[in-house]
Amino acid sequence: MSVDNRRELARRLAAARAGGGEQRIARQHEEGKLAARERVELLLDPGSFVEIDGLVAHRCVDFGMEKQRIPGDGVVCGYGTVEGRLVYLFAQDFTVFGGSLSETNAKKICKVMDLAMENGAPVIGLNDSGGARIQEGVASLGGYADIFLRNTLASGVVPQISAILGPCAGGAVYSPAITDFILMVEGTSYMFVTGPDVIKTVTHEEVTKEALGGASTHASKSGVSHFTYGNDAACLMGIRELLSFLPSNNLDDPPPGRSDDDPDREEPALDGLVPEDPNRPYDIKRLIAAVVDDGDFLEVQAEYAKNLVVGFARLGNRSVGIVANQPAYLAGVLDIDASLKGARFVRFCDAFNIPLVTFEDVPGFLPGTQQEYGGIIKHGAKLLYAFAEATVPKLTVITRKAYGGAYCVMASKHIRTDVNLAYPTAEIAVMGPEGAVNILYRRELAEAGGRAAEVRAAKVAEYREKFSNPWIAAERGYVDAVIEPRRTRPELVRALRQLEGKRQRLPAKKHGNLPL
Repeated sequence: MSVDNRRELARRLAAARAGGGEQRIARQHEEGKLAARERVELLLDPGSFVEIDGLVAHRCVDFGMEKQRIPGDGVVCGYGTVEGRLVYLFAQDFTVFGGSLSETNAKKICKVMDLAMENGAPVIGLNDSGGARIQEGVASLGGYADIFLRNTLASGVVPQISAILGPCAGGAVYSPAITDFILMVEGTSYMFVTGPDVIKTVTHEEVTKEALGGASTHASKSGVSHFTYGNDAACLMGIRELLSFLPSNNLDDPPPGRSDDDPDREEPALDGLVPEDPNRPYDIKRLIAAVVDDGDFLEVQAEYAKNLVVGFARLGNRSVGIVANQPAYLAGVLDIDASLKGARFVRFCDAFNIPLVTFEDVPGFLPGTQQEYGGIIKHGAKLLYAFAEATVPKLTVITRKAYGGAYCVMASKHIRTDVNLAYPTAEIAVMGPEGAVNILYRRELAEAGGRAAEVRAAKVAEYREKFSNPWIAAERGYVDAVIEPRRTRPELVRALRQLEGKRQRLPAKKHGNLPL
């Protein structure tokens, strides 16, 4: 290679690495954000990144764009490793045309996504973009649609993770929305379909970017975001942690853990976790922490629909997805938000061969006109559908209440759950004792007059003894065993080992019709 060619190559590569230049990179730092290449280096194992299409430039000649051609065109694409495992990624570079999506920019992203599918590896998007490149018109919009198609085709084939590390607005939000997990950063990232200015013009509402689509909004109100972090570096480390629980694709198993936690470890404290008073709350996360390897639990959507807890952990060094009612919040009832949160998580775990462990303490579905008008019927059915459809190993532990239709929905034996266990404190019935007595003994209570309270108390105690217990369900085989709470971990680990070779198929069909 001639000296001139070597110099030209070095010049072009240096221009690509420089992005929008030192001044714009400094501005990113002033705003508390890392530059695109800094993010890539921090996310991946040191020295593992291989860039693809680093010299690609846009083809636009309108609006003076032919005079502004920066190699890479506003997105850094390639592959590398995380803990030695292959991943593909793209990082939008806000210092180059605001990270806006152009025709060539989109083709770079599509190439990376195609490679991820072909090679069975996760694809990670680091989003920091002003949206479609206005100078290119429909070509940039078409680029978004090309990406959306690949997101859809990759869904359930390889894990897709989106980190929102700056603006993400308009059509740009739909790609992250299709992916499996969205991570956001407090104070520097936001997502919305229409911004504050448009909203003010159309609806006369005044709202800030942060209140409309900031990290806390999407974590607690919309449920769009799954994880929230304080800065870019913490977010990127969060991606690495999440990947440690996931397989590379839908044909692989998740990587094994490295814990020395004894699989046969008993936890005596669990014997007193569930209060004797059935109306007293307790924190289900204490149970989860006591049972899983080293107490390590990665909660998903921790601030959204807190009445249902979901997340990843390991049991006997095997990744599991955990779904648990939370008696400490709204008594653990199922409502619209909890049903949607649970259904999406269950379907992800099923798609990627992650066994499901359910801890059940559910008094039913949340009553009220707001829930009924909002469609609790169809939304609750989504969670039922997800559990029933899932073919991965499924384990359920009933700790206390399992009432009515919610009992059926929460991975009951009747919807093909493999192992169903119950504590002696379990109450498996059509409804709670108080409600049942009001219906069954309406006439006797009306005729009791001044003795109504005494009669009611006696009938509630009688109903609780006859029905609000695990024994009838155990006699019928609806629960496989009633166990001491301290034995929860060893029983679950043994069940998982038994189910390692599970093979279960769904009837042949194109796809089901999920109650959307």
